[in-house]
Amino acid sequence: MSNTAVQDKRPSPSVRPQSLSRKGLPRWAPAAFAVVSIALGCGLGLVAGWESRIQWGLLSALFFVLITYCTATAVEGKRQAKDRVATSVVWVCFILAIVPLLSLIWVTVSRGMKVMDAYFLTHSMAGVPGFEAGGGVYHALIGTLEQVGLATVIAAPLGLLTAIYLVEYGRGQLARAVTFFVDVMTGIPSIVAGLFILSIMLIAGLQPSGLMGALALTILMVPVVVRSTEEMLKLVPNELREASLALGVPKWRTILKVVLPTAVGGITTGVMLAIARIAGETAPIMLLVFGSQLINSNPFEGAQSSLPFYIWEQYRVGSEASYDRAWAAALVLIAFVMILNLVARGIARWKAPSTGR
Repeated sequence: MSNTAVQDKRPSPSVRPQSLSRKGLPRWAPAAFAVVSIALGCGLGLVAGWESRIQWGLLSALFFVLITYCTATAVEGKRQAKDRVATSVVWVCFILAIVPLLSLIWVTVSRGMKVMDAYFLTHSMAGVPGFEAGGGVYHALIGTLEQVGLATVIAAPLGLLTAIYLVEYGRGQLARAVTFFVDVMTGIPSIVAGLFILSIMLIAGLQPSGLMGALALTILMVPVVVRSTEEMLKLVPNELREASLALGVPKWRTILKVVLPTAVGGITTGVMLAIARIAGETAPIMLLVFGSQLINSNPFEGAQSSLPFYIWEQYRVGSEASYDRAWAAALVLIAFVMILNLVARGIARWKAPSTGR
């Protein structure tokens, strides 16, 4: 066949293949749908006389999904409309989840800043009547730092070693029993942990102290540390372990030098999550520490206070000044947990193995 015949069979430049592209909504369409939905939801709520902003928001979310589906069906077809509706539902659920959190942070900051100053952070409630203005949170802050610190010192190594056993050595009935009891401990209410330590106190004749509260917090913290550390250790590739063992390195040294440094970021995050879990517990402190208006820097002797107990104590008083102190203490507690998380992220990034070549 000649080159001329081959060229004759080629499509002419003027004939183009049929385009597969279809009409689509512009990128700004979801934002426009959201504005229209909010306007319709608020307008209908005003006309109907609904006072709850929650009803307005739910109605706007419903309008957003309906408008997205109808418009996408008319322009892009039912198949693409279903995809857009799924995306819209995800966004609506995200907003419904984030709004209460933002509202809580806003209320806590706005009300807590009324009395938040250096005096509030450096003074206790000694000699200050609960219904009057004044006083501070220093004694409760000291108690929280010491109790949570003691619980972390006990629970973090215990949980870490338990997780290493389950992942690296655990086989047979003992490992299954340990896993079962860890799962059971995960769901233990804080009041039960407090009652357990209280029974030991009564049998041994011990007095209330920050240490007793820390022991109850340890019971609550251990299963969280074990579970999070166990999952992080499982994510370490087996190739790293095999390469170290192939070089003749003992298993304990492989765990210490290879496995733990690789998973240190996730382990640190898990410990911080466990600390955040116990930092807001009130029931064990009420049973075992009793609370105090004075500054007690010795967690091994005498009653102490804590931030959660201080918040409950001030809210129970019922005066305007005590409410302000309660909100300020709540703000201090949130800041305390946030600072711990930032420190944990910094340590994890510092200790994480280098990924460069």
